[in-house]
Amino acid sequence: MSKIVSGNLGYPRIGRNREWKKAIEAYWAGQIAEPELRERLTAIRLDNLRTQQSKGIDVIPVGDFTYYDHVLDTAVMFGLVPARFEYDGVAVPLDTYYAIARGNKQAAASEMTKWFNTNYHYIVPELGDREPKLTVNYPLEAYREAKQALQIEGKPVLLGLYTFLKLSKGYAEGEFSVWIDKLLPLYIQVLRELAAEGAAWVQIDEPALVTELTAEDIQQLNSIYKKIVQEVPGISIMLQTYFAAVSGYQQVIALPVQGIGLDFIHGLEGNLAALREFGYPAGKVLGAGVIDGRNIWRSDLKAAKQLLDEIVELAPEAEKVIVQPSGSLLHVPVSLQGETELEPLLKEALAFAEEKLDEVASLKESFSSSSIPALFVENEQSIQALSAAPVRNRHNVRNRVEQALQQPAERKNEFAARRVQQEQKWQLPLLPTTTIGSFPQTKEVRSARQKWRKGEWSTEQYDQYIQSEIDKWIRIQEEIGLDVLVHGEFERTDMVEFFGEKLPGFAFTRGGWVQSYGTRCVKPPIIYGDVEFGQPMTVKETQYAQSLTQKPVKGMLTGPITILNWSFVRTDIPRKHVAYQIALALREEVEALERAGIEMIQVDEPALREGLPLKREEWQEYLDWSVNAFRISTSSVQDTTQIHTHMCYCEFQDIIDSIQALDADVISIETSRSHGELISSFEEHTYPLGIGLGVYDIHSPRVPSEEEMLSLIERALEVLDPQLFWINPDCGLKTRGQEETVAALSHMVSAAETYREKVISSSLKTR
Repeated sequence: MSKIVSGNLGYPRIGRNREWKKAIEAYWAGQIAEPELRERLTAIRLDNLRTQQSKGIDVIPVGDFTYYDHVLDTAVMFGLVPARFEYDGVAVPLDTYYAIARGNKQAAASEMTKWFNTNYHYIVPELGDREPKLTVNYPLEAYREAKQALQIEGKPVLLGLYTFLKLSKGYAEGEFSVWIDKLLPLYIQVLRELAAEGAAWVQIDEPALVTELTAEDIQQLNSIYKKIVQEVPGISIMLQTYFAAVSGYQQVIALPVQGIGLDFIHGLEGNLAALREFGYPAGKVLGAGVIDGRNIWRSDLKAAKQLLDEIVELAPEAEKVIVQPSGSLLHVPVSLQGETELEPLLKEALAFAEEKLDEVASLKESFSSSSIPALFVENEQSIQALSAAPVRNRHNVRNRVEQALQQPAERKNEFAARRVQQEQKWQLPLLPTTTIGSFPQTKEVRSARQKWRKGEWSTEQYDQYIQSEIDKWIRIQEEIGLDVLVHGEFERTDMVEFFGEKLPGFAFTRGGWVQSYGTRCVKPPIIYGDVEFGQPMTVKETQYAQSLTQKPVKGMLTGPITILNWSFVRTDIPRKHVAYQIALALREEVEALERAGIEMIQVDEPALREGLPLKREEWQEYLDWSVNAFRISTSSVQDTTQIHTHMCYCEFQDIIDSIQALDADVISIETSRSHGELISSFEEHTYPLGIGLGVYDIHSPRVPSEEEMLSLIERALEVLDPQLFWINPDCGLKTRGQEETVAALSHMVSAAETYREKVISSSLKTR
């Protein structure tokens, strides 16, 4: 039998209490200097390593830590700094590093988009004309630190060349091989320096291998790794894949590397079937991802052991098998230790990063012990107890879902008919202006919420405070001149958490934070039971805001697919069924808003695209039920009720048809951070519904000029109908300050007014 060892692929960066976030944001605010920032982050990084060491993990990753984003780290390691940032070609200064991610007064931030089908966002590398060079060997620094400080013989982690280029922009279609030739010598240099330092193994992450691969892709991969193995014979390569089954299994396992890691959770069906059919090469290490690295449920260790037994049996000549998570633990919270308020039935069925390491260690132990490890018994009992709980067996909810599965949801009339009625009702100007929903969540807002949650304020005091914030921002919006207003969402922490707290079937952690982008951390809700509507969730604040103004105020909801994709979801029933449960609950909320006189309702779906399967052949099934879930939520309203939706920071070009199929009266989509590239999609695809392309990036503190926004508007209206076009920011404004928010929105309204005047002037001249 193959030797069994335990391993890990990556660990949460943020610390148990988000110390990572707090340190970086203190640096940005000028409260600490760079040396102190580095000292604090070093302490977190070493503590992460100590934890893995104490759990008995044999193969510990180093170099998976970052100051912001691991893809950005790879870009700056090779000096790939966009030309608009001042950079002299040596090691990239920390302020330049953060400017690429966040922008500054002189230059816009680089694009940000989803990391495969997760809710993690990476900074998109811009290759451009700059010649790459190795500025600093980050994996080498991480390897040295672990060895010197903790005597850990770490496994350096490096984002693979193929995946890095697939995630990058700024090169022509035929230049992929050119960039391989430019960067491959630098990868070899990194690996040579690691080998010289004594590193035996390096983990090269190539998650792009689970997407579709052509014969040319396989040829390029072969040439990359053949060259690496030839040039750096002193180090072994662990080629790591995750998130789905690899494409072209036979070709991938034949790549000239010493080990390959496979995901046997999210890629179970494909990877296991391929392993059964084609076996595994003799002499190579097999990384077996049998613990879910993306969800928070305890593993059925008995079933995991049976799966691992089969994997070992199917790979009898593997050098060894590494028991490991299916992917980096970046995507789960750090530890369950602080979760003192969770219902015991639920808490005992959960496993965060620390607990998953225990599961990995226990599986390894099961191969060397004649008795069943205690954790196997505990896990089995916890899983069975939750499965039998009434919260997972609400028959009325299941019956409603069965009915929804039988009949697609549709609005009463098509958009063309609704549009006429809505124009008569709302009487909005050309290019109406609005925002996406939230306004700044200041320290005072957060403090008020904490006082209320701790019982220091009564509900009446808290409601009065929220109303005062709504009052203020309704006045500000009217002074700025926005056409359609929002109440500001001051009562909400997170756009998913807020709704989950009010829907039976959800639970929430106290400290279950995960990184979304940069220092933005979220606490994903846990969908652990059948979901149903309880009572109205948003009517009170929205109705109050509408009472303050004659202008329309949008009701603001988070859509069913975003709630699904941004939550930790139960795995005992299909995701589609969970989505329909949420959609049916949201439909009742939409109807409650409409009854209360709120007849513009925005149901946001920023996470629609990120749930796409990584194999294109599986897209349509997902899109079909996702679109129908949205329509279940929104299709029961009157024709005069205008349904809006919002999406952000994804590549939408490939799903334009599905976006149109949502049948929302108005959709707003990010376009500024991607520097208007989405606009080109509409040159090929006519979009016949209302649409707003975000004209400025809210994730940057930079206030863009009216001229910049006007340029984006004019570019968009070359391919979109001005009669259907809206003007809005890219996303909500909760992370911005009041001064910059007012300034940016004022510029946005001025840009819209300038364009209106231009249209009127042009119309008069043609008469």
